[in-house]
Amino acid sequence: MANPKRKQSKARSAKRRAANSFKAPQVARDPVDGSAFRPHRVNPSNGMYRGRQVIDVEV
Repeated sequence: MANPKRKQSKARSAKRRAANSFKAPQVARDPVDGSAFRPHRVNPSNGMYRGRQVIDVEV
């Protein structure tokens, strides 16, 4: 059987294992139009944040 020529470093093993822990970002639902966006950020579809208009969005 073949054997590895060099020892695999702990950092390389950790990087490989860390790739399995990636998760999709959580999204919030807008109660007005139901669009999904990142929580605690301005909704890019309508420019609202916490119930008030922050950015003027061209429709």
